[in-house]
Amino acid sequence: MATSDRNPYARPMGGAVRADAGVDQGLRSYMLRVYNYMAIGLAITGVAALAMVQFAVTDTAANAAAQLPNGMYLTQFGVTLYTSALKWVVMLAPLGMVFFISARIGKMSTSSAQLAFWVFAGLMGISLSSIFLVYTSESIVRVFFITAAAFGSLSLYGYTTKRDLSGWGQFLFMGLIGVIIASVVNLFVASSALQFAISVIGVLVFAGLTAYDTQRIKEMYYVGDDSSTAGRKAIMGALSLYLNFINMFVMLLSLFGNRN
Repeated sequence: MATSDRNPYARPMGGAVRADAGVDQGLRSYMLRVYNYMAIGLAITGVAALAMVQFAVTDTAANAAAQLPNGMYLTQFGVTLYTSALKWVVMLAPLGMVFFISARIGKMSTSSAQLAFWVFAGLMGISLSSIFLVYTSESIVRVFFITAAAFGSLSLYGYTTKRDLSGWGQFLFMGLIGVIIASVVNLFVASSALQFAISVIGVLVFAGLTAYDTQRIKEMYYVGDDSSTAGRKAIMGALSLYLNFINMFVMLLSLFGNRN
């Protein structure tokens, strides 16, 4: 019996190979779904940011409600969006949506979870639209593609490596908490040196999280999941990778972006 179990032509072996092939195909489809959700989210963010800038900024002083120190003109909508108390609502709304999605994802249908993710991506775009007031459009585009290349490489590493990255989790989480605390402090002290340190450390933290989260999302896949469970897992995976991409982009923009 032992020798027959080692026979490569035995039927059980063939069934195992077919099962492994099915798992591999399912995993590829699952990961593709995660990346597609993330890409659509980034597209929504970009469109929302550009739309806000179109309404908030004007080229002529005649139609302006205010002028920024860098010479740009704001419409009344721009003044309300970027200089009134509404700016804090715009800044905190995406964070609120992240908490909402994370808390409710288990009770949502796949379509509801998708809608919540799209709303979050749109709110993030509105929040990020202010970068067009600070940095040149050319440098924003350049840093975006730099971020895309770095993110793609790191995510590919996380997907293909045989090394267990789970040990990175606690270290990266501590680094993330440190970056958040330092960023809050810098809102009040406005130190350029501290901002530089936050950006450098932040890039390293979110680079590590990209590889770590990709491996974690891959390991979340289970061939026995029903379509609703797999859909919710894909959306949460896309949310994690989306946040890594956006935060890495913002940190790199702070380091390499050309200011207006």
